[in-house]
Amino acid sequence: MKFAWIDIRSVSADQREALVEAAVHARIDGIVDDGPEILATLPPTVRKVLVAKGPGDGAAADRDGYDVLLTDVTDTDGLAVLQGRALEGQDSVAAHVPVHDDASLTLACSAARALPYTAVTFKDPTKIPLEIVIAAADKAPGQLICRAESLEEAKIILDVLEKGSEGLLLAPKTVAEVLELAELLRTDTPPLQLTELTVESIEHSGLGDRVCVDTCSYLHKDEGILVGSYSHGFILCSSETHPLPYMPTRPFRVNAGALQSYVLGTDNRTNYLSELGAGDTVLAVSTTGRTRRVVVGRVKLESRPLLTIKTRAEDGTLVSLAVQDDWHVRVLGPGDAVRNVTELKKGEKLMGYLATDQRHVGWPVGEFCVEK
Repeated sequence: MKFAWIDIRSVSADQREALVEAAVHARIDGIVDDGPEILATLPPTVRKVLVAKGPGDGAAADRDGYDVLLTDVTDTDGLAVLQGRALEGQDSVAAHVPVHDDASLTLACSAARALPYTAVTFKDPTKIPLEIVIAAADKAPGQLICRAESLEEAKIILDVLEKGSEGLLLAPKTVAEVLELAELLRTDTPPLQLTELTVESIEHSGLGDRVCVDTCSYLHKDEGILVGSYSHGFILCSSETHPLPYMPTRPFRVNAGALQSYVLGTDNRTNYLSELGAGDTVLAVSTTGRTRRVVVGRVKLESRPLLTIKTRAEDGTLVSLAVQDDWHVRVLGPGDAVRNVTELKKGEKLMGYLATDQRHVGWPVGEFCVEK
């Protein structure tokens, strides 16, 4: 789970109370300040991060009422002092290393390998130095925190080397930024409880418009996206990761279905396939229900013959999907089985997902609605 520390040192006095209250409400991990007054008011659920002037700041170290003592470190001597405290068993030791050249980058890597907490601030906008520190600290038990100058930069930091730093350090300007940061930290997508669907019929439906969704990620052999003609039920459509005759694989692509179909995204939100465009997100879903967020790089809408697949879940729910009527279009079945849609037969099993709510502009809503 990613975490964040809110730095309130630069926040005006009239804004501090509101920002701290928002951080507590949003379950932000820690508050950073250079004085003990506000930290003393925090509940035990919030980490109290006190800033020291340097490794020799005995006054700060002797204070009570903090959980982490964050100290600026600019040379190996300063780092050695903190390493000594960590070796003595002090789990409150934290270094803040400003990175502006090769020597300071090396210092940050050493701190990240040795200390319970290491916060880094990078002078230049490139994320290459962060990649180096993340790699250096990959097997270390400590926590790496990277300062972000904005929420946009925070989003980028979380995805560096696919894992990002464990923590973010941000000086928010408004309560809204605190709440947005808390939402941003929810990087994991929960698994889905998939269900087996039994094929009832396949019907040649004639010409229509179908959509290929090209993602910016390499999709695995057991992954696809969930698409359905009805908002209450989806079929797991395979990616083109599996070899086909006459054409190369497209491991980023899902030949998903007719343009009016629903596709499942993050936060239990759906979109019509016709709405998707470059920069949007959808859920990549495995046959076991594992999910991850993937970015859409391109959507291709073209007129093709369509095939309507009708299936039924064990509870009797009808799940339907219109796809391109061609042998190379595939859906996924139990045990990672890859099935060509034109060869589906009555009684065969597919993997799918049943939603509990109807949809209004993509959001789940508990209202009466009949789809046929």
